[in-house]
Amino acid sequence: MASALEEFVTGLGLPCALRKVFEVTLQSYLQKDLEEVRVLLEKATRKRVRDALTAEKSKIETEIKNKMQQKSQKKAELLDNEKPAAVVAPITTGYTVKISNYGWDQSDKFVKIYITLTGVHQVPTENVQVHFTERSFDLLVKNLNGKSYSMIVNNLLKPISVEGSSKKVKTDTVLILCRKKVENTRWDYLTQVEKECKEKEKPSYDTETDPSEGLMNVLKKIYEDGDDDMKRTINKAWVESREKQAKGDTEF
Repeated sequence: MASALEEFVTGLGLPCALRKVFEVTLQSYLQKDLEEVRVLLEKATRKRVRDALTAEKSKIETEIKNKMQQKSQKKAELLDNEKPAAVVAPITTGYTVKISNYGWDQSDKFVKIYITLTGVHQVPTENVQVHFTERSFDLLVKNLNGKSYSMIVNNLLKPISVEGSSKKVKTDTVLILCRKKVENTRWDYLTQVEKECKEKEKPSYDTETDPSEGLMNVLKKIYEDGDDDMKRTINKAWVESREKQAKGDTEF
């Protein structure tokens, strides 16, 4: 919803100063949404509610990360524009594709993430950028077949060494090497979110019949703002819940 609003405002052709005010307001809006979802997630006890909140939390965190990255790119572009212009052929980068398919494994020292991108070995070295923090990394591949490719992974399962982490570009493949901060430790999952989702799949013996009013309100907001997949997930959960309640009443 925030992205759609941003596109609408951009289409209005507002002056630069007003666009900056809008960007700051949008960033604040997303941060407040994230804080509210975190609070509700701490209070939630039902598996379906926690799953929906966890998905929304991840979505908001990714959007905030993307906005920060876009802001950094804009600053870099402004600096580049201040340099003397060279007579070169224009390069069209097209739109940015989010990378969702990857594989990973590990050794005693590294967690290795493999991303397949046809022709990536043919782009200039500076077009493949990876930024590491202790618990995240983001990959940006610029101008590959007229498109850019982005992958952001937050909340890594365990801390990594920023200085010891790196990337390698091979034939049609980008290899990201995350150096384990504590060597000889095994990662059962790549991220903390994956671990939490797996743990939530375990049988729950929650005896509560209805979530609190606050949780119902946030689910309503998630449904209204969510995409088609999110709406289908919530609809399915609601129908199953109603069916179980009806069946319980009949048997009673």
